[in-house]
Amino acid sequence: MTYSVAGLMLVSATSCKTEKPRSDRQPNVIVILADDLGFGDVSFYGSKTIHTPNIDSLARGGVAFTNAYASSSTSTPSRYALMTGMYPWRNDVKILPGDAPLVIPESQPTLPKMMRQAGYVTGAIGKWHLGMGAGNVNWNDTIRPGAKEIGFDYSCLIAATNDRVPTVYVENGSVVNLDPNDPIFVDYEKNFEGEPSAENNPDTLKMQWAHGHNNAIVNGIPRIGYMKGGKNARWVDEDMADYFVGKVKSFLRENKDRPFFLYYGLHEPHVPRAPHQRFEGSSGMGRRGDAIIEADWCVGQLIAELRELNLLDNTIIIFSSDNGPVLNDGYRDKAAEMAAQCGHKPAGGLRGGKYSLYDGGTHIPLCIYWKGEIKPAVSDAIVCQMDLFASLGDLVGADIPEGLDSRPMMPVFLGKEKNGREYIIIENQGKLGLRSGDYVFMPPYEGPKTNLTGNELGNLGEYGLFNLKKDPAQQHNLAKENPQLLDSLNKVFLDKSLGFYRPFVEEVTLK
Repeated sequence: MTYSVAGLMLVSATSCKTEKPRSDRQPNVIVILADDLGFGDVSFYGSKTIHTPNIDSLARGGVAFTNAYASSSTSTPSRYALMTGMYPWRNDVKILPGDAPLVIPESQPTLPKMMRQAGYVTGAIGKWHLGMGAGNVNWNDTIRPGAKEIGFDYSCLIAATNDRVPTVYVENGSVVNLDPNDPIFVDYEKNFEGEPSAENNPDTLKMQWAHGHNNAIVNGIPRIGYMKGGKNARWVDEDMADYFVGKVKSFLRENKDRPFFLYYGLHEPHVPRAPHQRFEGSSGMGRRGDAIIEADWCVGQLIAELRELNLLDNTIIIFSSDNGPVLNDGYRDKAAEMAAQCGHKPAGGLRGGKYSLYDGGTHIPLCIYWKGEIKPAVSDAIVCQMDLFASLGDLVGADIPEGLDSRPMMPVFLGKEKNGREYIIIENQGKLGLRSGDYVFMPPYEGPKTNLTGNELGNLGEYGLFNLKKDPAQQHNLAKENPQLLDSLNKVFLDKSLGFYRPFVEEVTLK
């Protein structure tokens, strides 16, 4: 695959064990996870239209991966894989509504539990989307189970996504600024009497909906789901970045004298794209571009705070995205029109995006920065966010749970080894494929070619076999030209997915 990154360097092949940090203290670890940010949305990865200098500084100063993957092309499943080290399809994990219970069982091993057992204080700030509570959540009481029960000492989160109700911050299991005389009620089936909706009150909207976002109105923006009460607790979308940056800085200051693990979930550039007014027009590409500029600013604020606290030298910063990009995801913000006008390719020339089994659905930006410990490099090793679980456990000397899908690959993440994964099972809303070496194998799924967003889903209706190194846009299907390779990869797929897609147990036959 050809990339337009200036000065690409491939990591040389060496064999070594994970090296311990030079500091007397274990390194701090921060995972920054953007929301719906594409491979081509970052200027280091080739974007000529949106500039991300702070994210670029991490990529240039660390190891930047050109073959990094999320487990899934949607948010909840990929975050589940990151937190648990397990493929989400094993437990039928799908996109959650805003009032869903916690999808991770309290008894399940998790990344934050492991880090806490290794002596780290743990924090989760920002986008969550892994559910809260045990069902029929009472938003007016302490919400359990939640982030605390799966290993986080501190948390300040949004329950799901910024386009879903309830539109409130939840800090350590309690809604922030909740007035007990104005309790919160949430319903995803019907509206509450007297409450405005986008369908009935279109004249009150400051952002118009395109599809699926025509329920409760909060801050002039229509949402998914209905909500009543909690007026003092509702967020202002334009202030969300500043709010969470403040929480991140507070967490760093309060824990600067002990090792910490921080998960920082950016809400950008997920819809509704409503960046702070000071970013308006900063990208020249409308709301989505401005939201990416805001996300880059958030990264810069974190780096600056680490430097101010003299923590930057002993902190591992991991930056990535939860899945591929999407433009028209429910609001009329002209994201698609602006991208076309400016020649911007959010997926960086890859086919598909969010909701897609094509490579653009799960192929994401990922870079790892550790000042003084990592020599700047670009690696084409195949890696997955899911592998951070076992890899960080290996680095800090933790007991890694047995039976994980996560693999200990810290020498690869640190740029000390070249060879990454031999394969990874990729997933789009329960449909699986295989990335192995230069190739992607896709079973012949039936179904619509696109969804309401316009993104291609990967339902080919026939076998798909693509060489990503020669054909990153997946325009040339090799399935009929190379039946032996197709048969070989089909068998690997069936073995590694535990026969998950059972109609393909029989030997491949091509006519």
